[in-house]
Amino acid sequence: MFIDFLGSSRLKYELIEHRTVYTAFDKAATLKVPLKTVGKTLAVKLDPPTGGPALVLISANKNLDKGKLKKTAKAKKIDFLKEAWMKRNLKGIKIGAIPPFGNLWKLPTFTDRALFQNPKIIVNSGDYNWSIKLNPSLLKKIIPDLVIGNFSKSKSR
Repeated sequence: MFIDFLGSSRLKYELIEHRTVYTAFDKAATLKVPLKTVGKTLAVKLDPPTGGPALVLISANKNLDKGKLKKTAKAKKIDFLKEAWMKRNLKGIKIGAIPPFGNLWKLPTFTDRALFQNPKIIVNSGDYNWSIKLNPSLLKKIIPDLVIGNFSKSKSR
């Protein structure tokens, strides 16, 4: 499903096979790349007036800034979606390896602007052993209604 979606886009990307990883941190260590070049996809619920689930892509060296996302999404409240919801609704992928392409499931997608400072980024492919390397500017072509903004904050030590 997912690879068919990317293949039909006719955009340049690279599939990368690697050992099994469950976190963006482990992916960066395994691939020996900086954390800032690895994107992690978060599944969130935006409460009224926006309402509903959404995907948010931020770099692995950052945390989600819910306040900034709330403002951009015009939501009153933001929570992380439960794993049970993801299993029921995000078919064809493994939990924890969500690709950042919300349009696959008719979900809004938000991407942190910091990722666009990298010439290439590595994102989830839906599998623990494969990732996708692409130019971040391609996200705008793959996801027509992509919202780009500042949704992250530095991790506290």
